[in-house]
Amino acid sequence: MGKFICFMGKSSTGKDTIFQRLLEDKELGLLTLVPYTTRPIRDGEVNGVEYFFTDEEGYLELAESGKIIEERIYDTYYGPWRYFTVDDGRIDLEHKSYAVIGTLEAYSKLCDFFGKDKVVPILIEVDDGVRLQRAFDREKKQPHPGYEEMCRRYLADCEDFSEDKIRKAGITRRFYNDDLGSCLKDIKKYIMEII
Repeated sequence: MGKFICFMGKSSTGKDTIFQRLLEDKELGLLTLVPYTTRPIRDGEVNGVEYFFTDEEGYLELAESGKIIEERIYDTYYGPWRYFTVDDGRIDLEHKSYAVIGTLEAYSKLCDFFGKDKVVPILIEVDDGVRLQRAFDREKKQPHPGYEEMCRRYLADCEDFSEDKIRKAGITRRFYNDDLGSCLKDIKKYIMEII
C-alpha cells in the first residue's frame, strides 16, 4: 500500500529542493502528484512540472466536477491565487507512494480524503532570518521582482505555521534544514521506515 508524503514548511525553508532531491532518489521510488494553481507562471517554471497552471475558469470547471481534493486561496498583492490538488485519475495508492508539497491545511484535507494512515507529514524548518534572506535572494533574480508579495508571504507564514496549528494537525516530528545533506539523510531514513 502506498502513502502520500506531504512536505510542508514556511516559504524559503528549502522544501522544494528537498522535495526534488528525494523524488530523484530511486531507492525511495516516490512519484509526484503535481498540484494546480491559478497564480502566474514564474520565470523558469514549466507547466505540468512544478504546477499545472490554470485560470479561474479552469478552477471552476474542476470544482464543479467534484475533482478538487483540497484547496487554499491566498489574497496576494496581485489578487487571489488558488493552489489545489485534483483527483484527475493519476492517483494509485494501491501500488505507489507520492510526494506532494502543501500547507498544514492541505495536509489535514489529504488526511480527511485518503485517511490519516495514508498521509505522512514532513515539516521542514529553518531560522526565520535565513528564510528571509533566501526569499530576498530568490526574488531579486526574477525579471520583475515582487518584493511586496514576498513580504506578505513571509508574514502570512507566521500565522499559517503557528505552533498551535502544527499541534492541532498532530505533527510531532520536524526536520531542521540548517545543513541540506543532513536534513535529506534524516528525512530519507524516516520515509524508508514508514513506506
